[in-house]
Amino acid sequence: MTTGATPMSLSADLIKPVPAITGIDHLLVGVRDLEAAAQQWRRLGFQLTPRGRHIGWGTANYCIMFQDDYLELLGIVDPAQFTNNLDRFLKIREGLTGVALATDDTEACARELRGAGIKAEGPKDLKRILELPEGDVMPAFGLVMLPTEATPGLSAFVVQHLTPDLVRRPEWLHHANRAKSVVSVTVVVDDPAATAFDWLPIFGEDAIKTANLVTVIDTGRGHIRFTTKDGLAQLYPALEPLPEHPTPWIAAMKIAVADKARCRDHLRFENVLALKTGKGCIVPPEEANGVIIEFVEE
Repeated sequence: MTTGATPMSLSADLIKPVPAITGIDHLLVGVRDLEAAAQQWRRLGFQLTPRGRHIGWGTANYCIMFQDDYLELLGIVDPAQFTNNLDRFLKIREGLTGVALATDDTEACARELRGAGIKAEGPKDLKRILELPEGDVMPAFGLVMLPTEATPGLSAFVVQHLTPDLVRRPEWLHHANRAKSVVSVTVVVDDPAATAFDWLPIFGEDAIKTANLVTVIDTGRGHIRFTTKDGLAQLYPALEPLPEHPTPWIAAMKIAVADKARCRDHLRFENVLALKTGKGCIVPPEEANGVIIEFVEE
């Protein structure tokens, strides 16, 4: 890790990661009109799952599944029920609301987090109704909730899939834009290095690197990038003007594609604005519910 402050000066022992957290599980995108957003993300070339509905909550979703991670379009279908603060977020804007981290064992994850001094809540159970053509099914998940002070810059929690076969069918993994995985998510903050430093008890020192105005956390599967407003402008110079929101806010996602030319061709065919880059293309936020999407062939 290379930052202005050196963690080793604070402790003689290397700060190690929480082993039970294995990377990014999915990214959440809050939208005001769930059905309209689903149609727009289909135009972007994504295959969507059937709609899901969280049991006991007023929220529903469509998911965009990859082999090891996914995207979740999240909207409100019953404002009278619990929305987990999505209503507050959507009063301000649409866009990326948070990150779900992955684990294969919520019990071990909660134990290890508490051992690292993090006041994690759970495990808790969550189910949702998935509206399949042949009838509804109920995917189940285990959740470990993380306190905001442990994940500065963005909302994050940890999830275990208890019924993975229900949410990751082979036909849902094929996308017209050739998307195949989440590479990274980019968060705009005032001090990238200091923000990332507070994530040390979760991911350890070796996972954090700083270069110029960007500090990157390697989660094990996917990266969390912290940058400043000026850093975001350097990352996406062709996008002008860039959105401006009070910091911290989650600005962008990078998605790996198998074929950048086919990705560009699809977007062109659908009349989606996409700016060509050496590795792929960039879709501006007005085309994706407030999210900058960078497609890259890696």
